Amino acid sequence: MEEKEQDKEREDMLKQNFAKTRKSLIARLDNWEDQRTWDEFYQTYWRLIYSVAIKSGLRSEEAFDCVQETILSIAKQSKKKLYDPEQGSFKTWLMNMTRWRINDQFRKRKKDTAMSGGAGDDDRKTAIIDRVEDPKGDVLDRLWEVEWKKNLADAALARVKSQVSPKQYQIFDYYVVKQWEASKVQEHLGVSMAQVYLAKHRVGSVLKKELAKLDQDDD
Repeated sequence: MEEKEQDKEREDMLKQNFAKTRKSLIARLDNWEDQRTWDEFYQTYWRLIYSVAIKSGLRSEEAFDCVQETILSIAKQSKKKLYDPEQGSFKTWLMNMTRWRINDQFRKRKKDTAMSGGAGDDDRKTAIIDRVEDPKGDVLDRLWEVEWKKNLADAALARVKSQVSPKQYQIFDYYVVKQWEASKVQEHLGVSMAQVYLAKHRVGSVLKKELAKLDQDDD
């Protein structure tokens, strides 16, 4: 029970920081006409950037700063059309943008630590980013690949949720995502077997389309 409460507290804190970072980011976009587009971009990719930043050794508040600075940098560069699809995939470009912002956070931490005369755990954590910064290293590349696939699935599911009925999504979640037996879903939700299979087919079709849309970013 205590572990569940701690997980809930962490999730609540994550949501609060998400809302705060999102609000701050949108405010810093000035009066651009495409604020809604960048809000959607943030909703789609913030957790990917955050997860990679955390697994690279940043603290939660540093990771959220990384999220905001990464997306803000991308928004500013996009106005100058600095991203050229012919030079590589969007996935790799976003990874490199995130890598630079992660490096910025570690440099800031090192500077703050030096100014305060402190050392200790932070010094040991720089070993992680040293490998990330290494052009020949593949630590961040591997992290990015794993988190990219996970984020792709989560983002697609979030989009699907707004396109189907709550009941159908619930059935799909239990039957396909959580992999419950069809009979268990039927009994738990009080639906027919036909409804279970119909939800799997309909929601699955919408999910496939959304995954294809998001996967275009990798091309």
